[in-house]
Amino acid sequence: MQPEGPYRFTHLLGGSPVGKAWAAIDEQGRFVSVAVLDATVAAAPGWREAFAEVANALAQSPDGPPITYADFSAAAPWVAYAAEAGPAPEKLFRALGVEYQPVPAAPRPVSAPPQPVSGVPQPVSGVPQPVSGVPQPVSGVPQPVSGVPQPVSGVPQPVSGVPQPVSGAPQPVVDMPHAPWAVQSAAIPNQPPAHPVSATPVSSAPASPAGHDGASTPATVSGPPADVPPFDPYAAPVRRIKPSAPPKRRTGLWAGVAALALVAVVGGGAGIYALSSDEPGEPDPPPTATSSGFPAATPLAPGLKPWAQAALRSPEEHALAVAGPSMVFVEVMFTGYVRNKAGGALLDKAPVTFSRRCSGVVVQHEGYVLSNSQCVQPTPDVLVGGALNAVANRLVAEGSLQAKDISTYTRSRLSTSVLTGANAGDQPETRLYGQLNIAKGEVTDSPAIAGTVVRALPIEAGNVALIKLEQKNLPTSELNTSASVSPETSLLVLGYGTTDTSFRAATYTVVSKTVTVTGIDSSTPLNPYRINEDLGLYSRGGIAIDPSGRVVGMLDNDVLRPDKANRLVVPVSAMTALLQAAGVTNALGKADNQYRSGLDAYFAGDESTAIARFDEAARNSPTNLLAQSYRQAAVDSRGSDDDSGGSSWAVPVIAAAGGALAVAIVVAVAMLLARRRNSRF
Repeated sequence: MQPEGPYRFTHLLGGSPVGKAWAAIDEQGRFVSVAVLDATVAAAPGWREAFAEVANALAQSPDGPPITYADFSAAAPWVAYAAEAGPAPEKLFRALGVEYQPVPAAPRPVSAPPQPVSGVPQPVSGVPQPVSGVPQPVSGVPQPVSGVPQPVSGVPQPVSGVPQPVSGAPQPVVDMPHAPWAVQSAAIPNQPPAHPVSATPVSSAPASPAGHDGASTPATVSGPPADVPPFDPYAAPVRRIKPSAPPKRRTGLWAGVAALALVAVVGGGAGIYALSSDEPGEPDPPPTATSSGFPAATPLAPGLKPWAQAALRSPEEHALAVAGPSMVFVEVMFTGYVRNKAGGALLDKAPVTFSRRCSGVVVQHEGYVLSNSQCVQPTPDVLVGGALNAVANRLVAEGSLQAKDISTYTRSRLSTSVLTGANAGDQPETRLYGQLNIAKGEVTDSPAIAGTVVRALPIEAGNVALIKLEQKNLPTSELNTSASVSPETSLLVLGYGTTDTSFRAATYTVVSKTVTVTGIDSSTPLNPYRINEDLGLYSRGGIAIDPSGRVVGMLDNDVLRPDKANRLVVPVSAMTALLQAAGVTNALGKADNQYRSGLDAYFAGDESTAIARFDEAARNSPTNLLAQSYRQAAVDSRGSDDDSGGSSWAVPVIAAAGGALAVAIVVAVAMLLARRRNSRF
């Protein structure tokens, strides 16, 4: 299918069980190749994230193909590469661990470049004969033709067959970088390469580790690739565009007059081009991340890159940029002993440690964070369940319990066990940490920030908890206390997620998605509302925001769903009630106002003001790495504007001079002709 991007497809390059590769032309007539993940595959858990992760990892690898533009949030996610990058889509699909079948390449003329396009493509009669042997990979997209490309009739034909069923999320075949879902520009000199790309697909997933309260790790997609049709109208082995016959040459005096006028006009145009271009005669380079106006690859790891998850400089990107810096990854580590309730006897002599992970949001710049109660202060049954699961996994590692019996082991002891401290009457040890931007599991030193639970509401009252982190000047989100949400309302949701299969060493980043409210649950006084999609296991405590980036609710798991997905949104009223009870006010700090002012200026095109405001925000709130990223974007954007506008004053002057010269020549020749006619009589 045609992706939602600034391209016109020309022909199919190849197909795979999960997507297709197309040749296309952008709005400036430049050739690109586009890898498109099928919408049905993107809807399966993990595939959208893996597609973005692998594309980003390839772009950062040594000699990797740089991305010109991408939209990983589209229904059918896609990523575009410059034609010079070669078979980049094929590399992407193969790095995902799936087979790729290229379309047989059509023969290309080796003599002079094609002539200007005339008319629409001519239909090709008949079906080409099958090509013997294994098709050779397509090395790139068609060579450019002179002039502006003409519209191609019809739409691209899809690869025959339906995408193979996807049974689960793909296993990563790339050592994922710390900035997934990010569109990167071309490599920057002296910048160290990212993690290398692995060529070996992962064929199986490890067993769930201790303390992992998430879903089991899905397996990779297997099976044959999608069938590539023997004939495609955009890949016929003949020239699709036939040059028109050259026009008959006209001679005579009036042809000379036209030539003189043309010389004058062309001369003026050449002057304009010489003044407006530093390198005359060179074609425009393909658009890059920097020239497109979003931040280039930098050492920063802001955890969320709104320019890669929404259309550039769109209201959605603006809203994500406003709320993104205030997102917090929350991890609570519990250490204790599992005992029998009746006599206090130890079930296991060794202490057990496990953790619970979720999302949160800063609501007061002094370090106050709102998150999910059951995550940071679980009820006793949830607590002992996590402890028993950790004990069972340890027994499996020791060989005294089989992995298939973990669930039975936990359920059979749940009602008779309790988690305590070193003594039967003590509480288990609890440690809480928060991380902003990119986060990693089991980190207890910087950049992790220690914290404590101030107050927590039970499930029936909203399941919201207030945390105090031991750091100030944190970027803060604003609560929309007057929010009115109804069915069919579209919202943006944000929360932490990961595609890593190793729980202990997992890296977490902020992910976002546009969702729709499907209904309001009026059976409880809170009136929570349900949404049609979720962000994954660790998005509990994440937020739903309005078009201006203000918080309208908190994500929670829907216990009425069989999968307990995080598709329930607790209204902002529960959040404000907890803050009021704790005596905490939702208030933006000085740095927050500076950052928002910088965003307003940036999205209005005032780069100079934006740079100054972002400088102030980054200085007063160092953890706001998005302020630094957007500052660089403003610098890049202003630099490109300065380069193109240095001699703009000369354009109208030279154009006027060229036009006047052309008129003068025509008038002079007309007078000469009149004199010649008069002399004959």
